[in-house]
Amino acid sequence: MADVMQRILALLVVLQSGKTFTGEELAARLDVPPRTLRRDINRLRGYGYPVETRPGPGGYYRLTAGRAMPPLLLDDDEAIATLLGLAALGATGTAREGSVDDAAIRAYGKVDQYLPKRLRPRVAALRTSLETTPTPTPSISAEMMSTLAEAITHERIVTFHYVGANGTATSRRVEPYRQIHLLLRWYLLGWDTDKEDWRVFRIDRVSALQAQTVTFTPRALPARTGVDYLRQGLNRKRQRVVMTIDAPMTEVADAFAHEDIDLTAAAGGGTRAVLMLDSWQWLLPRLAFLDADFRVEEPAELREALRRFGARLGRQ
Repeated sequence: MADVMQRILALLVVLQSGKTFTGEELAARLDVPPRTLRRDINRLRGYGYPVETRPGPGGYYRLTAGRAMPPLLLDDDEAIATLLGLAALGATGTAREGSVDDAAIRAYGKVDQYLPKRLRPRVAALRTSLETTPTPTPSISAEMMSTLAEAITHERIVTFHYVGANGTATSRRVEPYRQIHLLLRWYLLGWDTDKEDWRVFRIDRVSALQAQTVTFTPRALPARTGVDYLRQGLNRKRQRVVMTIDAPMTEVADAFAHEDIDLTAAAGGGTRAVLMLDSWQWLLPRLAFLDADFRVEEPAELREALRRFGARLGRQ
């Protein structure tokens, strides 16, 4: 049976390439007789995989899209990662009907029925061992993200209503570029055709989204990546802070878990931290919890502010 399953898995890997194969090509690639190949094809169909066959001259085998999801061929690590990913995503948002987090919760409850039998007991055991704490974040519509994804892929203009941070409602016409996830928020980056400039929109504030038939030619983004452009906008009123902290990178990452921070190993040990801050006071509780020495490389005024605060503490 082990040999049979190995052949089935090898056959599925070849067919999942999306190509069309003749019977002779598949038999030669898998080193099996044509009769064995036909039996293995029938086994795959029995497992729910839609393998299309055209007999005779010019005939072929290929894996097509089906109406139902067949059993997933995941190894142990992939199954665990899938379950953990669904659990983490399901813990965000408000589980509003039709939202991504709601879909994750539903998928989390039934993912084992799509897995190979050998993995089901392990996945069930993992599920019973997990608890997640809810993280209050805005729910995002799964349909909206799919619509945006298709518009980005096919370069179609989208229109939508948008409510800004100040509560002002506007109608927008945008050439969508990327959907970006940063600090538990989803953003749409695109070219606003009315403003004639790049704009970033919180997707949870978008409504009445419509993908148009009008296409566009993608523009050059004035940044290395979409994430870089988003950070430039979020940080335009913040101050860049660079520090070297005498603590392991994992400990620094824990202390600054809710900050958009760039961490690298410092020469001679410790951790180099680069982040953008509204004010230096945000640093104090995080550095206090680290209980480690640190050096502020820039800006100079931050060093002075910390010295003054340290002197105040000393006088107490």
